[in-house]
Amino acid sequence: MSTKWNVTFQVYRQKARKAPYFQEFQMEVDPDEYVLDAIERIWAFKDRSLVFRHACHHSVCGACGMRLNGVEKLTCITLFRQVTHDGGSLKVEPLRNFPVVSDLLVDMSAFYRRMEAVGFKQVAPLSEAPLIEGIPAKNGKTAATTGDDLLRLVDCIECGMCISACPVAATTPDYLGPAVLAAAQQTGVEHNPQVLQMVDSAGGVWRCHSAYECTAVCPANVEPAWRIMDLRKRLVGHKLKSLLPRL
Repeated sequence: MSTKWNVTFQVYRQKARKAPYFQEFQMEVDPDEYVLDAIERIWAFKDRSLVFRHACHHSVCGACGMRLNGVEKLTCITLFRQVTHDGGSLKVEPLRNFPVVSDLLVDMSAFYRRMEAVGFKQVAPLSEAPLIEGIPAKNGKTAATTGDDLLRLVDCIECGMCISACPVAATTPDYLGPAVLAAAQQTGVEHNPQVLQMVDSAGGVWRCHSAYECTAVCPANVEPAWRIMDLRKRLVGHKLKSLLPRL
């Protein structure tokens, strides 16, 4: 039988027109229990007014991203032994750099609109997909294809954690953000003038400080910082080609 830990939760609370504060809950938890499970127990047995977001419980939807002791985590796959200890505390906060709707729930609508603006798709018809790591772009049946001829283009789950961790996003509201720029790098910008104009701007790739905080917290190994650096390289190459005289 596993040993139980006593943990003090400090949960961020914020309701409309009221000042935010932290509410404490004393909980007995299993060190190998997921944090989201305990948050659900707080809601079910201690305070039904607590607002938070979750869905799949399998790190696929990205809905349960929060800050645990100041670090962005998917709470559905984060064990207590990874973030605290017996007799310790756990500060639970909403993601940064998003408007707080209530408690641990943030408004991510602007982020989703930016992802759509750069043409991001988690899946696309196989006939429309580019070559990715040698996967056939059409009529190929591999482990990456499905019965509906869909190909997963990237692993981004749109959790927003990279935006929360980004120091630039904290000070520059117009900054597109790591996930959006990574999506633009993946979808391609050279032949899309509208997206090219978006990313080749003061709020685009040139605003990134190369802190790599986004990559550190990404739960899907998208490596947004590397993608931003690659996008910069491609933009410079595109500019140089446009300046070369036609042969």
